[in-house]
Amino acid sequence: MHAPREGSRVRLARPLQQLRSFTITPQQYTRVAYVALGALTLIVLTGAAVRLTGSGLGCPDWPSCYGKGYPPLRTHAVIEFSNRTLTAPVSLAALAAWVLAYRRRPYRRDLTRLALLLPLGVLAQAILGGLTVDGKLAYGWVMAHFAFSMLLLAAAWVLVWRASHEPKANARQTAPDRGLLWGARALVGLGALTIFAGTAATAAGPHAGGEPGQPISRLTFEGHGTMDWVIHRHAEFAILFGLAAVGLWAWAWYLRAGPQAQRALTAVCALLAVQGVVGAVQYETHLPTELVWVHVLLACLCWIAALWANSAVSTGPVSVGPEPLSGLESAVDPNASATAVREGALNPHAPASA
Repeated sequence: MHAPREGSRVRLARPLQQLRSFTITPQQYTRVAYVALGALTLIVLTGAAVRLTGSGLGCPDWPSCYGKGYPPLRTHAVIEFSNRTLTAPVSLAALAAWVLAYRRRPYRRDLTRLALLLPLGVLAQAILGGLTVDGKLAYGWVMAHFAFSMLLLAAAWVLVWRASHEPKANARQTAPDRGLLWGARALVGLGALTIFAGTAATAAGPHAGGEPGQPISRLTFEGHGTMDWVIHRHAEFAILFGLAAVGLWAWAWYLRAGPQAQRALTAVCALLAVQGVVGAVQYETHLPTELVWVHVLLACLCWIAALWANSAVSTGPVSVGPEPLSGLESAVDPNASATAVREGALNPHAPASA
């Protein structure tokens, strides 16, 4: 009489058991972290497209659109609502990074804590986006919205870096040069300052984010000359950022820093060179929409590259030596001890044999 009930329990227990036994490798989790980083970068770019097409107030309310769960058939409304809809897959990517951190083997607590920042950050960013819409795209909200996106990208990058670098018991890490280390940290700070100045330039520029005629609060502390003043300050920070990157690259080459650090700094210098050309051209051509979007894309890539350089320099070169020989192995093979001494792999704390 109880057989059908017992059978249903067994059928329910099997998927639960499979779920408990599900694990992923460090390489698989690293790919998950990269997907989360890519998703968070993508939504920054789609958000920039919303602003540059004048669709920021395409849906004047939030989270609904004109009081409904779908947009009207108007270009700006569809663009704005599509960007909001993209939050769903981005949230899933961020949530997957956190949940799968618990299923990664070997388990690492530092990854679960870092990964939790991603779904929490996406939630906070969605709320901040709603406040930006409710604030009618006031420049303070818009600048905060973009700045928070950069912080979220930083958290995602740190997760990628740590997930792709497994601590090893027999690894020997060379301490990074102190000057190079502080230089890499300063480079990240200069990058953040340059990007923040860029958000101020956008706040004073022609791309307010709304349709023509919509009243939107703009940055006007210098009157009609505000945009030129802010753009020139942004350019000065960018030049300083570029010079610092080149100087740090030369210093890393002189010190023969690890190949990872040299590649990262080379990427920063190359991206900043391209960004400088794009910035100059867009200024001379009166800030066309397409070039401004490319400028935002390059800003994201420069930011991630600067974070990469800081991570690579901070970690320093790592070499992995052979495992120390046990006393039994030395006794069985008399030549093993001499080989280990020559290779520098003999455990200095092992008791001396009689």
